Amino acid sequence: MNFFKTFKSDTWVKPYIKQYKGLLITALILGLLTSFCAAALMFTSGYTIDKAATHPINILLIYIPILLTRAFGIGRPVFKYIERLKSHNWVLRVTSDLRTRLYKTLESDASFFNEHHKTGDIMGLLSEDISHLQNLYLRTIFPAVISYLLTIIASIALGVFNRSFGFFVFLLLFLEVFLVPLVSVSIESARRAYQKSVKSDLYVQLTDNILGVDDWIISGRKVDFKNLTASNIQNLDRSQNKSKAFRRNRDFLLQLIFAAMVVCFLIFTNLTMTHNQEQANFVAAVVLAIFPLSDAIIPVSQGFEEWPTYRDSINRLNTIKPIPNNLPIQKELKPQNFKDISIENITFEYNSSSPILIKNFSQKIQHGEKLALLGPSGIGKTTILQLILGDLTPQQGQIKVNDLDISQIQVNREKIFSVLNQKPFLFNTTLLNNVRLGNEQKSDAEVKRAIDRVGLKDLVESLPDQYNTIVGENGSRFSGGEQERIALARILLQDAPVVLLDEPTVGLDPITENDLLETFFDVLKDKTIIWVTHHLQGINHVDHVVFMNSDKIEMEGSPKDLYKTNKHFQELYQMDQGL
Repeated sequence: MNFFKTFKSDTWVKPYIKQYKGLLITALILGLLTSFCAAALMFTSGYTIDKAATHPINILLIYIPILLTRAFGIGRPVFKYIERLKSHNWVLRVTSDLRTRLYKTLESDASFFNEHHKTGDIMGLLSEDISHLQNLYLRTIFPAVISYLLTIIASIALGVFNRSFGFFVFLLLFLEVFLVPLVSVSIESARRAYQKSVKSDLYVQLTDNILGVDDWIISGRKVDFKNLTASNIQNLDRSQNKSKAFRRNRDFLLQLIFAAMVVCFLIFTNLTMTHNQEQANFVAAVVLAIFPLSDAIIPVSQGFEEWPTYRDSINRLNTIKPIPNNLPIQKELKPQNFKDISIENITFEYNSSSPILIKNFSQKIQHGEKLALLGPSGIGKTTILQLILGDLTPQQGQIKVNDLDISQIQVNREKIFSVLNQKPFLFNTTLLNNVRLGNEQKSDAEVKRAIDRVGLKDLVESLPDQYNTIVGENGSRFSGGEQERIALARILLQDAPVVLLDEPTVGLDPITENDLLETFFDVLKDKTIIWVTHHLQGINHVDHVVFMNSDKIEMEGSPKDLYKTNKHFQELYQMDQGL
C-alpha cells in the first residue's frame, strides 16, 4: 500500500518511466534473455553430459546439444552485457533529466529555497536522493520485475508438465521473491529511515562546519570541531553493521530455501523422469537449469529492503515545487535606453508575523546618478536592492524602470542590472574564465582590458601563469580586495547601465577600502550606482545620500549639503574619519 500511495501523486519517477518506456522494456527483455540463456546453458550442458555417458553413443546424437551449449554460453554474457548497457543508459538518461529538473526548480527561486531549507539540504538532494532513485531502478525495479516474470514463466512451464509440482515450486519461489522481501522491508524499514536521517544531519553539520571552519580554528576549538560529528558517524556505523548482519542471515536463509528447491527437483525428476533411458538423460539437465535462477531471485530482497530509503527520497523530491511564473508579459528594454528608476511608496514585510521592514519608501534615481543608502544593520538596505532587482515584491507601492514595472523586465534584467556584493564568488578556474563570466562573448583582449581598468594588470602579469592563473577555491589565491576587483572586472564586461553595490568593501582595512572605492567610482563613472554601505567612508563619491532609521528616512541630500546643514551627519562623518 505504501508503494502505490507513494507513486499516486508522484511527478519525479512516473513521468520518466513513460518517457523512456521503450528502452525500459528492452532492458527487461534482455534481462529475461540473460536468465534464459544461463538456465538453458546449464540444461544443455547437463543433457550433453548425461547423453554422452549413455552407451552406445553416437557423436551425432549430441552434436546439436553441443552447439546449443556453445550458443547459450555465448548468449548469456552477450545479453548480460547489452542488458547492462541498456539499463544503465536508461537510468543515466532519467537521472540526468532529474538533476537538470532539480537544478532548474531550485534555480528558479533560490531565495525561496534558502528560506525553507538548510544549506546542507541541497547536498542531500543531489548526493542522496537522486542517487537513490538511480539505485531504485537498478537494484529494485529491474531485478523485481525480472524475478516475477521468471517465477510466472517457470511455474506455468512446470504446471503444464505437472500441475501439483508447478504449484509447489510457485509457492517456494513466491516465498523467495515476495514474502522474504516483505519481511526484510518490515524489519529494516525503521533502521534505514534512521540511517538516512543521520546522513541528512551529517550533510547539514558538515556543510555548516566547513563554512565556519575559520571560526572554529580561531576560537581554539579544533578538537570540538573534529568531535562534532563523531557521535552521528558512530551511530551510523552501528546501524549499518546491524543491517549487514541481517543481510547475511537473510541471504543464507534464501540460499537454504533455494537448496530445498533443488532437492525437491532431484526427488521429482527421479520419480517422474526415470522410466526409461531417454527420460533419465534429462534429470541432470532439469536440475542444473534451476541453479542460475538464484542470481536473479536472491537479490530481490536486497532491493525491497532499500525501498523505505527510496520512498523517502521520492517524497522529499516531490516537496520541491517550482515557483509559479506569475510574471506579466515581458518587455525588452535596451541598456542604451535606460533613463531612470522610480521607487514609489513601497512597503515590505517578509511575513505577517514580522514587523514592517520598509514603509512608504520612495526615491527617483536618474541615469548616471550615484546614490548611497546608509543606516544600521537590519534596517532593510539590502532588501531594497532585492526589491529593485525584482527578487522580492513589495506589498504596497511600485518600482519602475523607465515606465515599466520591474516585473516586466525580469527575463533579461541582467542587461540592465549588475550586482557586486560583500563576497563575490570566484570559481576554481583561470582568472580569464572568472572575469569572462560577465560576458562570455568577449575576447581575451577585452577581458584583459577590463582587468587592467580595475588595477590588476601589474599584479596578474607578475604571476607565473599570468592571466591563466587558477584563482583557487572561492578565490583563495587572491586577497579580499583583489577578489572584489576581479568581480568589478566582470561588471565592466557585463556593461549594464545600473550597478548595485551591496557593501562590497566590508571587512577590508581602511587603506584597501579607500583605494577600492576610488577604483569603483572611477571605472563606473558613467553608470548609475546604488550603493548600500554601513559607514561614510568614500561618501564624497556619491550625488545623493539616504540615511534610513527604523522604518523611515531620517535624512537625505547631497553629502556637501548634509555636512553643512545636518549636525547628526557631521557627527557621523567626523566619527567615521576618526576626527
